[in-house]
Amino acid sequence: MTESFDAVLEAVGPRLRKLRQDRGTTLSELSEATGISVSTLSRLESGQRRPTLELLLPLARAHQVQLDELVDAPPTGDPRVHSRPIRSNGSVIIPLSRRPGGLQAYKQISPAGWPGGEVNQQVHEGYDWVYVLSGQLRLVLADKDFVLKAGEVAEFDTRIPHWFGNPGPGPVETLSLFGPQGERMHVRARSK
Repeated sequence: MTESFDAVLEAVGPRLRKLRQDRGTTLSELSEATGISVSTLSRLESGQRRPTLELLLPLARAHQVQLDELVDAPPTGDPRVHSRPIRSNGSVIIPLSRRPGGLQAYKQISPAGWPGGEVNQQVHEGYDWVYVLSGQLRLVLADKDFVLKAGEVAEFDTRIPHWFGNPGPGPVETLSLFGPQGERMHVRARSK
């Protein structure tokens, strides 16, 4: 690793020189723009001075490039989140948040007719916000019965007896934000 790190640092000087020359800038002009002495800039470009963050930041700003471009940083790793889906009664639940406690986010995909059987309302501590991405979601909340369609949302205290189902005809896809009791969603902007 040290060898590759040294090679990256050694390549910075020639890269700085080429960038300055491609832009038609003199060492004096660059010194004025960055506040770095001409001799330090010359030693950086020739590889006689090791680049530091304190030197590279003003140079990146003066050349209007990202710091990564000056050091030719390797690409970052895979940015995708690889969460493990949970399969339950024919439904797939994908956790979208990773920290324990506090607000939790889930995506759920349930087939038509899910969960099957009769309405069996549950109660527990917390607060739920459910958004239907596609399909239809049946929500029985105490003595009220709703069918939510794509683009509709429901939020409720989970101490109220509730039950979810998919009346069909196809699968239903939902996003859920669930928080412990007292943590509710806060909508700050409202349309007129």
